[in-house]
Amino acid sequence: MPTPTPAAAATAASNVRVPDDVFYPCSDGRPMAENMWQARAILNAVGDLEATHPRALVAADILMYPEKGNNKNPIAPDVLVGLGLGTHNRSSYFVWKEGKPPDWVLEVASPSTQADDLGVKRRRYAEIGVPEYWMFDAKGGVYPPGTPRLQGLKLADGKYIPLPWQLADGGRTIRSEVLGLDVRVDGELLRFRDAAGRDIPHRNEIEAAAGRAEARAEREAAARSAAEARVAELEAALRRSGDRHPL
Repeated sequence: MPTPTPAAAATAASNVRVPDDVFYPCSDGRPMAENMWQARAILNAVGDLEATHPRALVAADILMYPEKGNNKNPIAPDVLVGLGLGTHNRSSYFVWKEGKPPDWVLEVASPSTQADDLGVKRRRYAEIGVPEYWMFDAKGGVYPPGTPRLQGLKLADGKYIPLPWQLADGGRTIRSEVLGLDVRVDGELLRFRDAAGRDIPHRNEIEAAAGRAEARAEREAAARSAAEARVAELEAALRRSGDRHPL
């Protein structure tokens, strides 16, 4: 499984004491993902959102504590974005310390959590006051039949309502109001598109493009070297020919 980026990964599992003298565990003992579909979708979303929001907190599987003094029943979003909170590492997300709940939360479906994604977590994020809650079935077939693979919800009067969607690029595209991005399903991953209509490349696509550019530069350099060597060879042959046939 790919290694999360420093801004995305939770720090080492340990306990943290904050000024209220309560211990807050940094890990719930559960893995970040149950399968590769879920892991890749989470890590790709984190990489894309770090690229589009370089000054925001973007984190994967970090425990969130909504209430000061209450270390019971935290919740760990698969991905969260806190706009304007900075990129420094945290042990956990303390809502009262950050000054607000996350602006955007994503849950990627797994067989053991899909029911909670659609029910319990939806209610809890609404109670916490998360402005947008998104759900994504990366593998397909995890959510019940008839449930869209991608759902974007916004908080209105204490309850989540669906964000409007439109058909684009052969599928449902949903606009995230808080992120200012269009989001759609692209195979087993999410694809984000900025306000200028440009798709945000995944990290592996950037690395692949860089590799192709490097290979192309190497081929061009080799061709130049070969051409220069050929010119030098021809010049040397001409000099030798002139020495053999003086005027």
